[in-house]
Amino acid sequence: MSVMRRVRDMTAASLNDRLEKAEDPVRVIDQFLWSTHQEITQSEALHRQYATHTDHLLRQWKDAEQWSSKREGQAVTALKAGEENVAKLALQDKVIHEERSERYRLLYEQSKDELTDLERLIQELRNEYRTVYDRRQFYVAKMESLRLQQRLNARYGPGQADTSQMFRKIDDRLTDMELESRSLRDLRRMGQETLLHAGEVVKNTIERELEQLKRKLQQGG
Repeated sequence: MSVMRRVRDMTAASLNDRLEKAEDPVRVIDQFLWSTHQEITQSEALHRQYATHTDHLLRQWKDAEQWSSKREGQAVTALKAGEENVAKLALQDKVIHEERSERYRLLYEQSKDELTDLERLIQELRNEYRTVYDRRQFYVAKMESLRLQQRLNARYGPGQADTSQMFRKIDDRLTDMELESRSLRDLRRMGQETLLHAGEVVKNTIERELEQLKRKLQQGG
């Protein structure tokens, strides 16, 4: 199991290196997730085999214990009946089952420890899968944010129309038109006043000329 754990450590370390160099981190993570899923599936199948084997060893151990205990009881019964040779045969078989029981006990405990280690490894794989999957979802969300930001920049970037600037230009144009109109109006008003003033001058001149002619007539000229 320790070899499998070292392999997993190397795989996780290589993932970090690949992510730092990858242009598409989501694709790298998907490959890692697929590989981890395969390992989980294979480890679960191995766990089922280990569990079946461990149960078999446990039954062999307990069966040998029962036979050992049974032969001991038979030896006691034979001794009570005065059949010492039968008692010896029963005790001989008892020793054989005791040795068998001890061997299966050791095998069972070893297999049980390996089964526990395998269960721990599978749980680590599942936790790692969830952690990396969450990391993948973060990268997907981040890439979507960047994509939307790029669209926003393309839509409202320096080359695009700025509505506030557009309205400022319109306001400036209207102001210019208003000033121009006001200037023309002032010029017209000044023209009318000039003409009116000129008319008064001409009228006064005519009146003077008329008075001069009247005086000439009166003088006989």
